[in-house]
Amino acid sequence: MERVDVAIVGGGPAGTSAAWKAAEAGADALVVEKGVPRADRDRLGPDSTDAAGMLDYWVDLMDFDPGDIPDDIVLHTLDGADFIGPTEQLGIEATGIECSYPDFGFAFHRARFDDWLREEAEAAGATYTVGDSVTGVETDLRGDQHRDQVHTVSLSNGEEIAAEYLVLADGPQRTVTLDVLDQFTPEGRSMSDHLGPRTANHIAYQEHREVPEELLEPGRLKFWWGIMPGHTAYPWVFPNDGNVARIGLTMPIGLDVDDFDRSEWALLRDDDTDIPRGGEYIERLIEREYPGYSLDDFPLVEDRGKRGGTETYPISSTRPVESPTAAGIAVVGGAMGGTSAFHEGGDHVAVRTGKLAGELAATGRLEQYNDAWQDALGDEFLRNVTMADIVADYGPADWDRGFRAADTMLNRGHFSLLRVLKSGITGVKLAWQYRQRKRGYANGAYAQFRENEYVI
Repeated sequence: MERVDVAIVGGGPAGTSAAWKAAEAGADALVVEKGVPRADRDRLGPDSTDAAGMLDYWVDLMDFDPGDIPDDIVLHTLDGADFIGPTEQLGIEATGIECSYPDFGFAFHRARFDDWLREEAEAAGATYTVGDSVTGVETDLRGDQHRDQVHTVSLSNGEEIAAEYLVLADGPQRTVTLDVLDQFTPEGRSMSDHLGPRTANHIAYQEHREVPEELLEPGRLKFWWGIMPGHTAYPWVFPNDGNVARIGLTMPIGLDVDDFDRSEWALLRDDDTDIPRGGEYIERLIEREYPGYSLDDFPLVEDRGKRGGTETYPISSTRPVESPTAAGIAVVGGAMGGTSAFHEGGDHVAVRTGKLAGELAATGRLEQYNDAWQDALGDEFLRNVTMADIVADYGPADWDRGFRAADTMLNRGHFSLLRVLKSGITGVKLAWQYRQRKRGYANGAYAQFRENEYVI
């Protein structure tokens, strides 16, 4: 049986960052990654998703300097974003959050990002086993003569790994995390009640397509709200390199089209008997937003993405949970609920939580992990959880009113009380709702399962 200081389940940004910092701090760190192929990666790697760009302040949240990001990862720098409702539109050129990155953000190559993190982790001394999945984890809190506790990780090839510390980084599907945490949940409760992939599930679909030269807006992210039904359901266009863009959408799973007035939603049709598939939604988006153009004018780039230029992936969006650090376990990234249905992207949360867990485990201070990630990322979670609550029941007219008020309130990124008052009743109500709901999640209350609820 192989013995290591820190075993990490999952080799995405969270797990690899944990391995990097654990090894850098002198620990023997091992990453177990089942490995999946994709067209734009030369070797097996994590089940990456390419849905989001990176915003300026996220670089700081990842605890990177702007110059740390290799040039070949950055596909295009961004100068702003457009939020488009049925009839209203809000454009921003700044996130409004002080940070060190000089631009609005950047679109990046996710597979290269993963590979870079792995290269840094391996250079620091971390090791990888790729191609075998974790079939089970047994935790012995009595430990042995050398360790405070022992986690025995069983692999699909029959091998076992013993570790003092365990970092769970298996992403939002949480195929290992749920069973591991259930060892420490109170009788009658299950972690699936909080993190179960079926309870708060969205699906994302995107296509890598060439965009006609005259329609290119290479520095702008575009999001459409209020034109397709469902809580935080929205299409997007993200520029990549050259004239290639990712055109995609996020929507909840299990919607019934008969629950919605088809005439209210721009991307529904009177004869729809079911919620449209992702590809159909994209075709309708192009027809609506680019009159005179057809899908043939946006040819698919088949050598991009996971397979054939398209990607489909689930997003199990929940509020985050704290980790049972007294058992020598840290849950990081998407596995802990670090992916928001409101803005979807979670790479920055994954990297920072992974870094914190790896360093603290390596130095025998894992009991500080829950406080550490909340100190670093609490404001980000608080914003996203609060906004997701506010817009939960929004319809098309609500999005239009919200964008109209926000355009006045933000004044191109410069928020002020005077601008709130000038935005009218809608703006004042929106600001009041945000303040009140944010208060309700203060002091870490956005975490839906606290450390003191575990039975250890």
